[in-house]
Amino acid sequence: MNGRVIGGRYELATVIGQGGMGQVWTAYDRRLDRRVAVKLLKPATMTGPATAADELRRRFVRECRVTAHVDHPGLVTVHDAGSEGEDLYLVMQYVEGADLADHLAEHDPYPWEWAVSVAAQLCAVLAAVHAVPIVHRDLKPRNVMVRPDGSVLVLDLGVASVLDSDTTRLTHTGSPIGSPAYMAPEQAMGGAVGPSTDLYALGVLLHELLSGNVPFAGSTALGVLHRHLYEPPVPLRQLRPEVPEPLEGLVLRLLAKDPRERPSGAHEVYEGLLPLLPARGAPAGPLDPTRPFLRPHAPWPDRPATATATAPAAPVVPVVPVVPAVPVQVPPSLPVAAPAVAAGSDPRSSYRPPAAGAPVPAAASAPHGAPVPPAAPARPDVAAAVDEVKRLLGEGALTRAVDMLGGILPAAAAEHGERSPVVRILRKQYASTLMDDGQYRRALPELRRLAADRDAEAGPADPQVLQFRYDAALCLEQLGETAAALAEFRAVLPYYEGDPARAFDIRQRIALLLVATGEHAAGQDQLQRLLFDAERAFGPYHPLPADLRRVLEHQRQLGSRS
Repeated sequence: MNGRVIGGRYELATVIGQGGMGQVWTAYDRRLDRRVAVKLLKPATMTGPATAADELRRRFVRECRVTAHVDHPGLVTVHDAGSEGEDLYLVMQYVEGADLADHLAEHDPYPWEWAVSVAAQLCAVLAAVHAVPIVHRDLKPRNVMVRPDGSVLVLDLGVASVLDSDTTRLTHTGSPIGSPAYMAPEQAMGGAVGPSTDLYALGVLLHELLSGNVPFAGSTALGVLHRHLYEPPVPLRQLRPEVPEPLEGLVLRLLAKDPRERPSGAHEVYEGLLPLLPARGAPAGPLDPTRPFLRPHAPWPDRPATATATAPAAPVVPVVPVVPAVPVQVPPSLPVAAPAVAAGSDPRSSYRPPAAGAPVPAAASAPHGAPVPPAAPARPDVAAAVDEVKRLLGEGALTRAVDMLGGILPAAAAEHGERSPVVRILRKQYASTLMDDGQYRRALPELRRLAADRDAEAGPADPQVLQFRYDAALCLEQLGETAAALAEFRAVLPYYEGDPARAFDIRQRIALLLVATGEHAAGQDQLQRLLFDAERAFGPYHPLPADLRRVLEHQRQLGSRS
């Protein structure tokens, strides 16, 4: 027993997982009287400068908040997150079952029907998180749990993105975030990642389940990454002839080097798996991944309706997420995108009624019992709403601030006019808060609207127009719309000739997006040119040239093995 209390309420009990980034503990939640799992992370940044540590804490809590908004039965529930001393902590539901790596080891060879069922469940999870959008960045068997009822849970959503200052960059040691054996080529080269990055990892995972080994192994991480970049995978039927041909073809598509040659999304992968899923029938027993398809939502374990003598179900050893030895990402984790609705019909865009205690107009009287006309609605107090938004932002309640801003904007436009200064300030704050809350899909149209309105008045070179367009490009990058992000960054770059810092930032983003699309030579050429210009502008010891040299050296090492 440890006895240490985290966050004033979680009493640590026993270590159940340990790796390079920290530990996982069983813990007791004193406030709600329940068992939970607590992951303690101790990034090196936490022991560095105070400003860097504070930024990491802020980012960690923000990403955990965003991830906690994703509602899907295939994700571990996040209860709490914060920091204490040099530790970041993440409090999760306590899960019984076995992680997929142990499940595979205990069932060799792994039935191909089980592999299909696991992959189908993972596709459902990935479709939900990619819609937000969140990219897991470290999907692998150790981050997947199989519960006693056969359902699959994904762990560590969004963790890895917190461990770096920019989710599209390498870590400060020059190594990409993730586990080398499951890492997509664009991730290995340090390029921007997207949903297709997770699909590649799903292909590696499927190959491992079906063959017993990952498609690319090696004695060093660099050697493994090189094989991801330059070697084709061995077709599964050469290793295991009973694997259905369509399944082999799907795995090969998932393992395509060029992200554009992989399936378009998790939905398409699920449709490819659908004909291979098992028909209704009886599951093999506990931890059978086909059970959710054989007997959907049926109770577990199977017991007769009346109390009769039955053999007890086999005991299940409680297991919870294990911290991987290789740095991984956690959640960007963001709120699930709302279903598409007609313009103006989003319930969050309607004005909220006045707070309790606000004056209500007296009912009008009518002679001789005539019908009383409805009272005119109270005029919204825009100024009070703005003050409330400021308070919420000061407390870090981004989601509530977003909802209030979205609700007050139509009322403010009706009162002051769409092009009034107050409405523009509110819309700018709304777009900025959406980005801070990770809601890039909702922020993008607001930014485009702001850019178009300002462009019509001040022209395309106006600093505000450029900032809106730059932010829109960031949203596109986060949404995985690589081609559109590249086009937007390239369009605004010429306007920043007088701002070297922003110009260098955009050039680096362009280079990494090129790498992400498989244009490695073009991306490296851009990085080399940027390094030369950065050394001239800032000197060789500035952090930017130093980071660029590490990135280029990493890519040269990978390329030199070809």
